[in-house]
Order: sequence, then structure tokens, then C-alpha cells
Amino acid sequence: MQSGTARTGQWVLEFEPSQPRSIEPLMGYTSSGDMKRQIRLRFDTEEAAIAYAEKNGIAYRVEKPKKTSRRVISYAENFRYDRKVPWTH
Repeated sequence: MQSGTARTGQWVLEFEPSQPRSIEPLMGYTSSGDMKRQIRLRFDTEEAAIAYAEKNGIAYRVEKPKKTSRRVISYAENFRYDRKVPWTH
């Protein structure tokens, strides 16, 4: 499976939980009465997200995205003729 890069250039506003999750004793499901946990607002820029939060009086914390280090390889590289270790099966 390969991880895509869709929606990686957007900023997301998520609300802090106001109630802890609880475990339903019969089935073991986790639930919460906090409806704001379901809301995720997406913005194109960091400035737009901050402006929305300040306009609506929402306390915010900015978490910068982590730099990913991915090695770009393809499936076909398994069968290259110049591999250092021959592919056998």
C-alpha cells in the first residue's frame, strides 16, 4: 500500500475535547457526549485558519507539519538488472 499526498496542503482546525471518552460497559464501545469532536474545518492557508479562530473567539494552537522523509521507489525497482543483491523467489 502506498500513502498518497492528497489533502496534505491544507490546515485543519480541530476542537479540544471538553469531556473525556467513556467506555460503554455492555459492548465496550467508546463514546463521548462532546459534539465538537466531530467538527474539522479545513483551510487553504495557515493565515485563514488563524483569522477564523480569532474572528470567532476560539483559542488556538498552531502545530507545524512535520517534514516527511520518504524514499521514492517503485515496484519495478525490484526487478532491475543492476541490483547489488539478486532478486530470487
